[in-house]
Amino acid sequence: MLSALSASMTVRRVDQVIPSLASRDAIGSHVLQLQALLRSKGVDSDIFYGNATPDRVDHGLPIDRIGDRPSTGRVLLYQLSIGSPVADIFRQRGERKFVNYHNITPAELLEPWVPHVGEEVRRGRAQLRALAEVTEFAVADSRYNERELEDAGYRSTATVPLLVDLDDFDGKPDPVLAGRLADARAAGGADLLFVGKVSPHKGQADLVKALAAYRALYDPRARLHLVGGAISDAYRTAVLRFADELGLADAVDVPGSVTHEELIAYYGHADAFVCLSNHEGFCVPLLEAMHHRVPIVSYVTTAVPETVDGAGLVLADKQPARVAAAVHRVVTDAHLRGELARAAVEREAAFALPVVRERFASAILDACG
Repeated sequence: MLSALSASMTVRRVDQVIPSLASRDAIGSHVLQLQALLRSKGVDSDIFYGNATPDRVDHGLPIDRIGDRPSTGRVLLYQLSIGSPVADIFRQRGERKFVNYHNITPAELLEPWVPHVGEEVRRGRAQLRALAEVTEFAVADSRYNERELEDAGYRSTATVPLLVDLDDFDGKPDPVLAGRLADARAAGGADLLFVGKVSPHKGQADLVKALAAYRALYDPRARLHLVGGAISDAYRTAVLRFADELGLADAVDVPGSVTHEELIAYYGHADAFVCLSNHEGFCVPLLEAMHHRVPIVSYVTTAVPETVDGAGLVLADKQPARVAAAVHRVVTDAHLRGELARAAVEREAAFALPVVRERFASAILDACG
């Protein structure tokens, strides 16, 4: 059943509700962009969070400040990407309700390594279905995600990409790291890069297999950089042990979470961005790779083909020799690299902030009525 408050009532504000408002997080940045967008359209907007990183505390309010009674003329928009008690608070509210869906990783991809996160995503999937009963409108950041909304019973949906300021991908590289990467390149060998949380669903073990094949077949000095914090120390350790067993201990770099300047250095020295993830609802690092004109090789799964859309090579499977052959092509074929760079320019334009802002504003304000 939808909210008891009249859908025809004039909307004066759209407040966002999110489990966690975090720095250096694509969804957290999207939320702040969306707040600025709503305010620019004359709609009041606050953010209510379950928790926040220290540098984001003042960008919103704790969920217990949301008020005891439903507010007329107010829409609540929930950012759904994980299971959380905040979703239950949102569900019980009397205001009109919208959902912004970023997908939820299937539990079976996480539970063997991080059981507690498996529990969270199972809860999230249950909340996804439960919220359909009370949600008036839902927007997804990919068509893949919108299909999941439809399957879960949401009656009015739309697809609009994340609000991403592509200029935020720019910056000066960390000079120390850039120098070290340049020295390694001068000694020979290609640099392969993946950026994403070190997690079983992101496929870092498959990337190590692909590196082994690539070194055996094409480039014995090639290196692999797996940039991102670890969801599980056990999984990170297992990836490193696997690399060691394959004789790749010196060729696989797992630096953890890095600064923005260090990330710029990694992109600046990468010969290929290789994504063999098993599950992505959008995958912002693919946009980063396009922005830095790093050719993409990716596995055809979930929303990845939709995000890439011609701006990279998309493979039907993750067979290591096939991945190695694709990487070899983008590293050595100058004509192909040029074609992919041109395609990246065109594809990136579809995610330009002014374009997506207007699409998002239209979707939300039209739904408000």
